[in-house]
Amino acid sequence: MRKLLLAVAVAACTTGAQAVTLVDRIVAIVNKEVITYSELHEAVGMAERQLARQGTQAPDRPVLERQMLERLILDKAQLQLARETGLRIDELQIDRAVERIAQSNKMTLPDFRKALEGDGVAFDAFRNDVRQQMVMTRLREREVDNRIQVSETEVDLFLEQMKARPETAEYNIAHILVRVPEQASPERIQEARARAEAALADAQAGSPFARVAASYSDAPDALQGGALGWRSHERLPELFGNALAAMKPGELSPVLRSPAGFHILKLNERRGSGADAAVRQTHVRHILIRTNEVVSESEARRKLADLRERIVSGGADFAELARANSDDGTAARGGDLDWVYPGDTVPEFERAYEELKIGEVSQPVRTPFGYHLIQVLERRSSDVSPKRRRQQARQAIRDRKADEAYTEWLRQLRDQTYVELRLEER
Repeated sequence: MRKLLLAVAVAACTTGAQAVTLVDRIVAIVNKEVITYSELHEAVGMAERQLARQGTQAPDRPVLERQMLERLILDKAQLQLARETGLRIDELQIDRAVERIAQSNKMTLPDFRKALEGDGVAFDAFRNDVRQQMVMTRLREREVDNRIQVSETEVDLFLEQMKARPETAEYNIAHILVRVPEQASPERIQEARARAEAALADAQAGSPFARVAASYSDAPDALQGGALGWRSHERLPELFGNALAAMKPGELSPVLRSPAGFHILKLNERRGSGADAAVRQTHVRHILIRTNEVVSESEARRKLADLRERIVSGGADFAELARANSDDGTAARGGDLDWVYPGDTVPEFERAYEELKIGEVSQPVRTPFGYHLIQVLERRSSDVSPKRRRQQARQAIRDRKADEAYTEWLRQLRDQTYVELRLEER
């Protein structure tokens, strides 16, 4: 397929035969590596298919090419840094990630592979893309998330602010970021501002926000229409929170300036949530079988199915089986996870236990940790405890700081990377 994307140079031989040489054009140099036009063409094609699946009209081809080239440059800079610092993802982790993606699409792995190829995506290329995304996620965790510090003073201040505003808002928002390099010249800053103003004018004129984001935004979520989803007021930067507090659903913010660049927000929905509202807790226990080189997926499912049959039909004790078979640290407690709040466990686990009746034992449930049998023991509604409230405050502060730090880290990485653009050369 790739060869079909290459330019063909034909040289006539004296014998009358022709020698065909396939040549790929360089569109950018990133440090000591290159990005070719075939890579860019493939990335643009994938972006167009993604936008089509979302029902979003793709930007004009030259606009999308520039957007995707910048995305490829930033990705390559991150992958180079990961490689230079020894960050690797092993093949088993990639296999499991691809299997989870197939399962989330309610397909077997062979069916998922056929679907990809039917969409014009080579399975090996998709698998490599998954690898790269996992590497960049680990890189973010190492370089940004794991370095975030939250002091007790910050938690105290956060809780005092919550007391002054007992009814806090949540916003479903999308945004556009026009990044400004560190120590940018006044001319470069003005150029970025003009680009942001053009994006705002385009959106105000009626263009779908998702299409405007795909055309203008430098944020990683540009191809998702700039969607940030639901964010509590406390998790947002103060700049965003202040603007959104004065907006109505459907409205656009003016162009906002931050150290990272220029932003435009769209408020899709808003809702209020009482800070002290009662929440439902679930007392749950589980048996975990981890999959690895020795224990296959099918073997883990079979083992748990056998254990479930012994519990449901034979009256075997769940706790005793957990102590004897579970690979989790809770095995000594009979698999008891105690009372959990919404959000305490991974989404797959939470969805499974929410569907169970009290005393019911689930079928084997797949999560990133392996396969589980889950049993709900009790449910209750209760006020959030002071300890829990501090944990929530700490997490909200950490999330907000991590988002801001990641945006700034990406900007600094881009500024420190040697880039030579050749897209306009023909």
